[in-house]
Amino acid sequence: MEGKAYEVLKEFWSNQDSGDYTLSAHMFSKDALFVDPIYGTFTGRSEITGFLIRMNSVVASINGIFRLEKLSGDESTAWAQWSFTSDQGHREGVGVYKVENGQITYYRDYMNEPETN
Repeated sequence: MEGKAYEVLKEFWSNQDSGDYTLSAHMFSKDALFVDPIYGTFTGRSEITGFLIRMNSVVASINGIFRLEKLSGDESTAWAQWSFTSDQGHREGVGVYKVENGQITYYRDYMNEPETN
């Protein structure tokens, strides 16, 4: 059953496809928690926005492209299977999300080691 979390994350991934990660900053609650296995933990929309700004330049510098492979969710929880391809290789991962009142309150990525060229 697709619910509110699914719809929010569908929009989030549409923003990701644009290559401007800051388009999603407003989607995080003011006290959201974002856990990235490479760059660390970010608490609150302000820190998350700073991280998204950083991602814009990091991803562009290595010709990176995220691709949504599969998305599933209900009213409060969603998960996305994704892949990332760049000059440094290919990797796959999964994002787990919690949504409350139409905003992302929790986001954590899990990923495989990169497959190098």
